[in-house]
Amino acid sequence: MQVFKAPQAQVLSALQSVAGIVERRHTLPILANVLLRKQDDMLQLITSDLEIQIRTVAELGGDAGEFSTTVGARKLIDILRTMPADQIVTLESSQNKLILKGGKSKFTLQSLPAEDFPLVQEAANFGPQFSVPQKVLKQLLSQVSFAMAVHDIRYYLNGILFVAEGNKLSLVATDGHRLAFASATLESEVPKQEVILPRKTVLELQRLLSDADGAIDMQFAGNQAKFSFGGMEFVSKLVEGKFPDYNRVIPRDHRNLVTLGRAPLLAALQRTAILTSEKFKGVRLNFDNATLRIACNNAEQEEAVDELDIDYAGNPIEIGFNVTYLMDVLGNMGQDMVQIALQDNNSSALVTIPDNDQFKYVVMPMRI
Repeated sequence: MQVFKAPQAQVLSALQSVAGIVERRHTLPILANVLLRKQDDMLQLITSDLEIQIRTVAELGGDAGEFSTTVGARKLIDILRTMPADQIVTLESSQNKLILKGGKSKFTLQSLPAEDFPLVQEAANFGPQFSVPQKVLKQLLSQVSFAMAVHDIRYYLNGILFVAEGNKLSLVATDGHRLAFASATLESEVPKQEVILPRKTVLELQRLLSDADGAIDMQFAGNQAKFSFGGMEFVSKLVEGKFPDYNRVIPRDHRNLVTLGRAPLLAALQRTAILTSEKFKGVRLNFDNATLRIACNNAEQEEAVDELDIDYAGNPIEIGFNVTYLMDVLGNMGQDMVQIALQDNNSSALVTIPDNDQFKYVVMPMRI
């Protein structure tokens, strides 16, 4: 049985789209494999890590018919990468082995039975389906994903909250020190649904989503989320637990506002950050009379000071922040201008985009 016969570029592209979640060393050896399932002329490629399952369908030639097997995903990709893009490659099944041929090269690979591959049991009751353009979801994810926690014992922070309600989709991430919120308008009204997507799922979605206008369809169940886009289907477990009430965290009435250029502020912070101490990463921001003074010092008594001319008429405020939290948000925004709202020396700051209520970033101050 010839499983596929196609140019290297086509085969590699299909494999790479599903192989991101495959771990080389796993307690279940078969999870290092990709499930190849031939139905007539179409070849399904499926991978899983027991929490996420990715499936894509490709037309890669070969014999028509019903056939399924599994083969080491990374090994297959590593071999294919060494071949030219226009090289015709074939995969044939022969007595529990798979033979990959390309040009004058031949590789005999071990396979494991398809029936041993643990497919994710899809939830019985998914909520109503809704969609946004792929590039919109990709942008929302990039606006909030950097604020996700990493290995926090509050496991519900190691991911992103998705809230679909009415005609709005909102994404929220926080690690307890800062919080990022981004939203987009949906084309249709949906009943309220809230789910927390795990960190690994978020990173994989970011890798797979393109800047295309094509839609991504989403459905949520009690313990699962399903995404369909670009000929792929992506099913993920959810994080259980209660996400913090983000509406209470976002300040509403900060009176001291300043609008300034994003790039000059980021550049000044990057320069100053060089002399922050490894451990604390603290910088002092002093807003006073049309000047923003950024300063820091470290244990070696070194000091960095930078000044920016700003349009500021509020109260004089000196406030400390972890410089990484400020550079993260500015580095993940594409706009020219950014607005910062402050209350006093001890209250969280709110970073927004002027005349745009679809993005908010809250960062807690730091005692320096």
